[in-house]
Amino acid sequence: MAAILRNSCCLARCLLQKQTTLPALTQSHRLYSNYVVDNTGKSEYSVPEWKQPVNETLKSQKARLLYQSRKRGMLENGLLLSSFAAKYLRTFSEEQLKVYDVLINQPSNDWDIYYWAVGNKPTPQEYDSEVMDLLKKHAKNEDMENRSRQPDIEQYM
Repeated sequence: MAAILRNSCCLARCLLQKQTTLPALTQSHRLYSNYVVDNTGKSEYSVPEWKQPVNETLKSQKARLLYQSRKRGMLENGLLLSSFAAKYLRTFSEEQLKVYDVLINQPSNDWDIYYWAVGNKPTPQEYDSEVMDLLKKHAKNEDMENRSRQPDIEQYM
């Protein structure tokens, strides 16, 4: 708590003095773990490259994919992928699970996944698969299902 107050006081003092640099914030690498400041003073956010887990059991993989389908950080994909996982995850083969894993984890932008699924953008060849076709069909919602909330967890089991 003392460190937060100290940084807040430093920030307020710098703002009052109209300083352009904030020494307490730019020198601390612990505030934002993916915020990089190089020697030239330029800064950028880096997205770590996704690596597919190895030696993961089928049960663990399904549990992880279930969680990742439900917790996207974007409401549209959370609703779309959670209802998709509730409908198909149980019946997917190991190969289909691998393809789904790559599909929801490799693209760095969730909006791309959403636009591919609803047909606003063409799907890149590396993601165009049977699983993507199922997701596109699911996104059309031809049965007019109510998808205004995520399915209950029991529907996945």
